[in-house]
Amino acid sequence: MTVDIRVIRAGQMYRYYLRETVVGDGHRPARTPLRAAQEQAGVPVGRWMGRGLGALGLAPGEEVTEAQLRTLFGERGRHPYADRIEADRLAAGDSPQQAYRAGALGRRVTVTGVDFVFRPQPSIYLLWAFGDEETRLVIEAAHERAIVRVLEWIEDEVAVIRYGKDGVYRVRPPGGLVAARFRHYEARSGRPLLHDHLLLSVKGQRMDGRWGSIHTTALYENTVAASALYNELVAAEVCEELGLATEPRTVTPGRRPVMEIAGVPHGLIRWTARRSDQIATCLSELEYEYVTAVDDDGEPRFLPVVSERARAKLNQIAARKTRPPKKGKARSLAQLRADWRSSAIRTSGVPADVISSLLAYARAAAAAIRARVAAVVDIALAAVDVTATVFVMNEGGRFHRRHLLAEARRHLALVLRGQLRDPGLDDQVVAAAISTHCLDITEPKTIRGLEAGYRLYTARWSLSDLPARRPPGPGPEPDRQPPTDPGEPAGHRPPGQDAGEWDVPRIPLQYDRAVLAGAVLREQLHTTAAAVQGRAYDVVAHQQAAMPEHLLAPEPAEAEHDDQEDEPGRREALDLTALRALRDSRTDVEALDLTAERLRRLQDAFTAAADRAHTTMDRYTPRDDAEPPHPARRDGQQAHRPQEHGPHRGREAGR
Repeated sequence: MTVDIRVIRAGQMYRYYLRETVVGDGHRPARTPLRAAQEQAGVPVGRWMGRGLGALGLAPGEEVTEAQLRTLFGERGRHPYADRIEADRLAAGDSPQQAYRAGALGRRVTVTGVDFVFRPQPSIYLLWAFGDEETRLVIEAAHERAIVRVLEWIEDEVAVIRYGKDGVYRVRPPGGLVAARFRHYEARSGRPLLHDHLLLSVKGQRMDGRWGSIHTTALYENTVAASALYNELVAAEVCEELGLATEPRTVTPGRRPVMEIAGVPHGLIRWTARRSDQIATCLSELEYEYVTAVDDDGEPRFLPVVSERARAKLNQIAARKTRPPKKGKARSLAQLRADWRSSAIRTSGVPADVISSLLAYARAAAAAIRARVAAVVDIALAAVDVTATVFVMNEGGRFHRRHLLAEARRHLALVLRGQLRDPGLDDQVVAAAISTHCLDITEPKTIRGLEAGYRLYTARWSLSDLPARRPPGPGPEPDRQPPTDPGEPAGHRPPGQDAGEWDVPRIPLQYDRAVLAGAVLREQLHTTAAAVQGRAYDVVAHQQAAMPEHLLAPEPAEAEHDDQEDEPGRREALDLTALRALRDSRTDVEALDLTAERLRRLQDAFTAAADRAHTTMDRYTPRDDAEPPHPARRDGQQAHRPQEHGPHRGREAGR
């Protein structure tokens, strides 16, 4: 996730943000003015953002001053010009209490804001660090515009002001929100890391003119959706402006692949991940301590395996234990970029000519991807993938619209490979998923169920027959140790090292099961669409390079039939040689190993599940003959719509 969030408390504003964050995570000397400290640190000044600035007498892009930060975030939510307002009221004859209240924005609060941290994917900020000046400006502009779009989405769809007894009333802030943005250039390790801190005030104005507080829980709940939107927007604009493309890369086996710029070497990404290596090493030690811990009676204190929740908690502990101190002497951005280039050439293991011509390599890789993969958005298939993934990965199979929205944005990023899309396409996918595959199980008698816009969903079908984990593979070789980085070959274990020190049993991750569920349901949609949906779908492979090989193209023709002409209407299938090369490079999700045999083994079980789904749909929400929403079309994109009633053409007919 590339958008992080943490709350800002009044006292914390003085101890941390005004001393360190506003000056690029450096250390601000005592009694040094904010502007002078930022110039010494080599970072730009903060800028105000948000549609709510007009109500406070501020303007978008205006410089953020220390006094404004202190009053809005450090003095429990007062007006940025509270000192001036209070002085004017005192001069007009008001009492000190009246003057103080005049500078307040509603009630005093302890949590005065939230800190959103926006950072692009490593391959993007590596292009920013090693590219020319034009490339740097393009990436920074895309980064800024994506933050603006995400903030607008939060203002329109997420932020709510609670008021009344127990906060039973909720309203969107009609005037928008107020935020201060600060840019940083490097990580604690000294490696390049373009990121912005967006300090979002919790103060918002209601329709009656009164000031209230934004519900921070709603901001936390939608952080994943905000992160997915930011990633998609940044990658799409960078690819559009620079002629690039994205590709999925498996960083951690069993977890969701991340979308990176194609052509940027993984070794260069690893060069920036020194902190990740330290955390991984510490995490392996903590996991071993976890599974071997015993109480006073010699009984195990925890489970003999590491669950996903326990792994996440141990990862947080490892991050805190390995956190380096603050950076030393400040350097300008030009000096930082020169130092990063020389350091990468010396220590990354990537050839110097690749680093110097990184943009050219990325453009060549993009051309190969554009020639191989068609950007096809099929809303019907996207709804299946999104619902299956969300259903499996949420505890108890219960989820909200925000979960579907985040997954829909990830799905579109995977499908489009960096191409721009119409703004409402993610909402269309969510609408199709809710109307076709979801049941509303909201309990209207509960407090949350009475809230406007609150809905709780589950899937219309059951995945109880789906295996919870993959069949066990061959055990690890006795002379191998875990890879230093996911996706890289394992090295030899040093002599005398106990295997138990690194071979810690772990519960399989849910994403494996979610991907398998989506593949099975797509196959079931292909074979039983007439029974379940009442009509047939044209289920063409909507993302060729992200699907199992047996779903991509027919078996190659025998040598004696190579001279046969293609059938009329048959489209060019994906070159399996390129696909196998892609799999060998570990840059796509074929490594999930979804074979034809496994899908056939599960087909009988899901035939029964389809019958149960048909019965459930008739019981809850009878279907009508309305057409599902159609995807909007852009240049270079294809939108597949349901067929008319008639013979089912199937997947092969679209090739």
